[in-house]
Amino acid sequence: MTDQVSFTADELLASHVYEEPLVVPLLGDELFHGGFDASGEYVSPRTLNRWPAIKAWRAKHEAETGMPLIACPPDFFADFYPNVQQAQYLLSEGLRDPLVQLITHIGTIEGFGAIIRHVQTDDLQRHFADSIEGTATAHLGLGLYEAHARDEAGYEVEGGHQQMWYGVRDLAFENPEVGDPLALVMKAFGSGNDSAGQAMQSMAKSMGGGDRVVPTIDEHMETVILRMTGLLLIELLAANTFKWAEEVVSDDRYCANSAEAARLVDYIRRDEAPHVGYLEVTLTEMRARTFVGEGGVRTPGTKVIDDCWNYSLLQMFGMGGKRSANRDMFVGRVEELLEGKPRRVDILANFHDLATPDPVIEEAAPSRMAAAAPSY
Repeated sequence: MTDQVSFTADELLASHVYEEPLVVPLLGDELFHGGFDASGEYVSPRTLNRWPAIKAWRAKHEAETGMPLIACPPDFFADFYPNVQQAQYLLSEGLRDPLVQLITHIGTIEGFGAIIRHVQTDDLQRHFADSIEGTATAHLGLGLYEAHARDEAGYEVEGGHQQMWYGVRDLAFENPEVGDPLALVMKAFGSGNDSAGQAMQSMAKSMGGGDRVVPTIDEHMETVILRMTGLLLIELLAANTFKWAEEVVSDDRYCANSAEAARLVDYIRRDEAPHVGYLEVTLTEMRARTFVGEGGVRTPGTKVIDDCWNYSLLQMFGMGGKRSANRDMFVGRVEELLEGKPRRVDILANFHDLATPDPVIEEAAPSRMAAAAPSY
């Protein structure tokens, strides 16, 4: 592990020299980011220095404070909906379209990750009473956000996670007709009265833009933090998505090119690990410091980060373990496809019988400092 804790943006954006690039011939030789080392092992993009940096910042933080990393209560994460058995059942009945749309939706949302490069992080030091030199916090605008954006949406000629998810879909379902993916997502965002809109708006609100959460700190700084807490929750939730997708597309009874599609999901999963890593370290570094607001008002980082973290948890998941919006959106699509079909009632009943019950969360869980992050 390196002892270096200060990096340039170019250093954090640097990739390994690959023996072979990531190209999938079945997708028309489309070039994706990342590549393979001499042993044939996949290596994620922009991790030559980024991973060592994250590990060095974490070690520095732990040595200086002993404070464990921020983590989400694991009981907040229900199984992906629909679960693997439900997805396989739909495919066995010839109902591919809801799953095709779902994977397309995942890819499109990944592409929105490019927005993070536009978050203003100028002069973060003025918001803290303690030094942030040599921390992940100090490097948000010095490569970390830009690397995250490139990973999600691609960069120049290399496809990122958005294009890779579309590749998973096209491999498994042999280039299905999907229409305009962005138009479908934007329609969901704009229709707050239906389940799709509610799901999208809950996700967006978890990243801020509503009422002030910690009014004693700078408003823009609060927005920066809320974007990170919301984004970390999305990244943690993604672990269930990867597990689900790998199992579904690797089933060669219903999916074509199953091995290739599952491998592509695995590469995306590996790429996401640095995102979880730097967000956990950054938020915990901030939690260990004292914030300075307008007029020199000081607020403990434990209050700032815990309040923002819990706000994002509640906005994304809701009290009582509310997770119905995504489920209703998917079920609505299945019901629409089955309209007028003679076996509609039986198929829906069989589908619902395979569902995994959601965990019951009685009240807002406090921020928990523990190793609860998923294994990528």
